[in-house]
Amino acid sequence: MTLVGSTHVLRIALQDHPEVFREIEIASDKKLVDLAKAIVRAFDFQFDHAFGFYSKLTDPDVMRAQPKYELFADMGERDNSGSVKRTRVAEAFPEVGHTMLFLFDYGDDWRFIVEVIGRGEKEPKVRYPRVLKRAGASPEQYPDWDDDAEEYEDDDDKPVRSH
Repeated sequence: MTLVGSTHVLRIALQDHPEVFREIEIASDKKLVDLAKAIVRAFDFQFDHAFGFYSKLTDPDVMRAQPKYELFADMGERDNSGSVKRTRVAEAFPEVGHTMLFLFDYGDDWRFIVEVIGRGEKEPKVRYPRVLKRAGASPEQYPDWDDDAEEYEDDDDKPVRSH
């Protein structure tokens, strides 16, 4: 299977809710930044934050594990990370069963488990990446924090409950 005509089929699941997932097929020669965009769009999010792919799936030290690929490397802020703009999907995900953590938006900490579940060949007249399967509703990227009915006073950081 040549890299130019091959595809990766990936299952991307919310780490804390694995029943919510998307299966995406992407050209194997595409870059990780293209995969990140496809994941974010498949979950109906805006592609408006930094992100990274990490080899460690859990643990407080996921960001220290190697290999890792971060947008920060492309911005010149990290020298121990691989580039998401230069690394191909096939390089970061070399075989079926390979998994990585996709961390999107370091502030809101959206964590997705990305697993290669198959390989394929590009079909003529098909646009990639494409979503093959959806399970579960997409979470809100920016949930309404007013649901708790908490307000903050100007000079104090302690929440005050509204009645």
